[in-house]
Amino acid sequence: MPSIRYTTIVAVVVAFVVAALVVRAAHAIVHRLLDALEMVGAENRAAVHARARQLIRALTLLAYGVAALASVSLALSRFGLSEPRWDPREVARWSATHGINVVIIAAGAFIVIRAANLVVEHLQFKLTRSHATTDLEWQRRAATLGGILTSLTTAVVGFVAVLMLLRELSIDIVPILTGAGIAGLAIGFGAQNLVRDVISGFFLILEDQVRIGDLARINGVAGTVEQINLRTIILRDGEGAVQVFPNGTITALANLSKQFAYAVVETRVAYSENIDRVMGTIREVGVSMERDPVWQPIVLAPLEIAGVTSLADGAATVQVKFKTLPLNQGKVANELRRRLMGAFVGRGIKPYA
Repeated sequence: MPSIRYTTIVAVVVAFVVAALVVRAAHAIVHRLLDALEMVGAENRAAVHARARQLIRALTLLAYGVAALASVSLALSRFGLSEPRWDPREVARWSATHGINVVIIAAGAFIVIRAANLVVEHLQFKLTRSHATTDLEWQRRAATLGGILTSLTTAVVGFVAVLMLLRELSIDIVPILTGAGIAGLAIGFGAQNLVRDVISGFFLILEDQVRIGDLARINGVAGTVEQINLRTIILRDGEGAVQVFPNGTITALANLSKQFAYAVVETRVAYSENIDRVMGTIREVGVSMERDPVWQPIVLAPLEIAGVTSLADGAATVQVKFKTLPLNQGKVANELRRRLMGAFVGRGIKPYA
């Protein structure tokens, strides 16, 4: 018995020594590959090194886990706590069939997950590279989408790999599949709206339809976007009320501050007024505002006069608009109204009340 125990102890030590050597060799190989890569920028270097550390931790866990399982199995067999007879041929036969399949499944799942993570990270890098590096809102959205895709891929691949491993270990997986199917059906019936909201929110973020701070009109309600989540979008309207819209219920979304905006102003004058004189006054006001050093950086184009847009109730409605920077249309419109009112009064043009 003592010789058996000493032999077992030696075998356990050898297993852990081999695991340590494998981890050390993997660590050296990974660092050599990192040194051979051409990495641009500190952020890219930090991301690659973080992935490398995750890979090394996973390999370390795998190596020492295999060593621990082998040690436990060997100890149980040697001390008679397992089968009364330990037939090496049976172990070799099982290892040559199911054992190889187990290793292939585990290694394949690990490789697929890591490859999928690298693909997602590459897509995230391409999305962020197409936008300005100072665009923190888009960086946050890309990170959110990358995290969702990574978690989803890991969960799906891990679940399939666990089922395959249980099958190789001769464990009946039919009850597991049946229970998962029933649970999935129940969750599907109870969370239809939640799934719809999450999917809609995913594409809302992916397509960059609206951002935090934008002026938007959602389902007829206008206001400033305060939060964008996978399930909801939160809007604060002009009265200060917080409007919460589940993403799946959004049927109409208008972004009023993407790239540029229009400050639209309508003025009503009586039929008795000379419409050409009125439009000439409006043009002069527009030119003066364009040349004003305060408003020149905000106004992107000359004043556009749409003309007389309606005739009703004894008045002609003249519509004009300025192309402005986003989120500035309100104050530009207010200033334009103030100047038009002063010009009309100075020239004796009476707006129709």
